[in-house]
Amino acid sequence: MVKFYENYFSYDFAWPAVTLAYFLRYPNPYSTHVLSSDTLSRHLDPTTGKLHTVRLHLKRGKLPAAVARFLPKIKESYILERSVVDIRNQTMETETRNLDWDGVLSVVESQIYRPAALSESAEERASEGEKTDVKLTVKISSRVGNNAREKVADKTSSGGLLASWTAGSLQKSIEIIGMKRMREGLGRSKEGMKVVLEGLREKGLIVAMQERRERRLADRKDESVQSRWSNIWKTAGMSGGEKMTKESEN
Repeated sequence: MVKFYENYFSYDFAWPAVTLAYFLRYPNPYSTHVLSSDTLSRHLDPTTGKLHTVRLHLKRGKLPAAVARFLPKIKESYILERSVVDIRNQTMETETRNLDWDGVLSVVESQIYRPAALSESAEERASEGEKTDVKLTVKISSRVGNNAREKVADKTSSGGLLASWTAGSLQKSIEIIGMKRMREGLGRSKEGMKVVLEGLREKGLIVAMQERRERRLADRKDESVQSRWSNIWKTAGMSGGEKMTKESEN
């Protein structure tokens, strides 16, 4: 079973500012559950002029009891983020997905950022200011019980129907819980972006980047952070000889 969610909203900031804030959104007061964030790869396509970025986030969160029973002792999860910034057409497309336990609950979130279509009237454009529209699409699915259902279905038709009903009900319950948590997190995510955007407007880019650099330097001195990231690279299946290399965010 699969559930989809679609939403449209806007930020009262220009597209260049919003795209920048997206990459600077961690940390913020609404993202205390995000433990680490780092860039795995980034390159600019010389033909299309598009900027491709892959990042890895480590997040912490308490799962609902109905889901936690299938994920024993899981308190953290790794989120893979891919983004493509098309400066020529002023479009940014992003996708995030969980890397852990996606058979129990898979959440794939896609967003498209574009400058808002302003009114034709010059007076109305001046009063509205620059805005950025965002289209959000989320796909939530669960495959819990699929293997057991197939095994039982091979034995008896009646048993197969029972197994199908049980697994289907379980998957639906998990997906409903995942959808609820996603909607709750969406509000916090938007508020966090607004905090970063306001900071860029008040402090300017240089000060914001200096503060970010200081936080990263502090993290590098923290042994627990270094140990945590060594585990992340192992989970991601990365090594020094692979093509995808970790790049620090500056």
